[in-house]
Amino acid sequence: MNGIFDPNTYIKTITLVGVGGTGASTARIVARILYDMQRARQHTPSLVLIDPDRVDEKNIGRQALFAPADIGQFKAECVARRLNAALGLNIGWIAEPLDPERHAGRFGSNLVISCVDNHEARRAVHRMKGIVLAGGNHADAGQVCIGNTDDPELLRRFIDGRDGKYPYLPKEGLLFPALLEPEPEPERPLLPPGASCAELVDAGYQHLLINDWIATVIGTYVYKLLHRQPISSFVSYVSADGMSVRSVAICRDELLPYLQAEV
Repeated sequence: MNGIFDPNTYIKTITLVGVGGTGASTARIVARILYDMQRARQHTPSLVLIDPDRVDEKNIGRQALFAPADIGQFKAECVARRLNAALGLNIGWIAEPLDPERHAGRFGSNLVISCVDNHEARRAVHRMKGIVLAGGNHADAGQVCIGNTDDPELLRRFIDGRDGKYPYLPKEGLLFPALLEPEPEPERPLLPPGASCAELVDAGYQHLLINDWIATVIGTYVYKLLHRQPISSFVSYVSADGMSVRSVAICRDELLPYLQAEV
């Protein structure tokens, strides 16, 4: 029997980590959700963007919301200021790498959205408490995960849920441990190590719209969370080339293979 994610969390702060290809598009979608909630006089969480990177010429046209005049400026500040001006919001920004200890909100009050593209940043996100929505992609496909624990034993205890509700789901690093490890270098690299999404797009290795696909799925999860609508999947697989999204249902049979253990 399929279940519903029910973390019983009152979201006060949304922390979006990474404001590049996926992150900038995600910030725009989340800001629209918050604006709509504010206009309806609903409780509206605060939003903070975290990214140490600056806008580069190759980002223009490849990553949402950046203009030529932004080159050299911090991405987090540019996106926050632009959305604040457009929607009258009060989005904050931190132009430095994520520090789980300094930047984390109180347990149970935070929603963390991960749009990072390297294992070190993913490790930092993995240490954050609360609900973590993590998006990742390669050439023309990717995935979005939603979870709130990295404890396999806790997940096994609740593998069948309680009255159809699941208080815990696995974080990205538990579903895909390899994402927390350094990527192996190819025998003959075609691009420099750590090539950006923009460089991959220019070189023809990444679909121009894959970041937007991932951002839209992340935004859908955020919308459901903030409006307390049922969330019945813990990972969604996206294919830009196939124009499809496949979401995996929350249930014992689907969770067990990811935990790589039998209960």
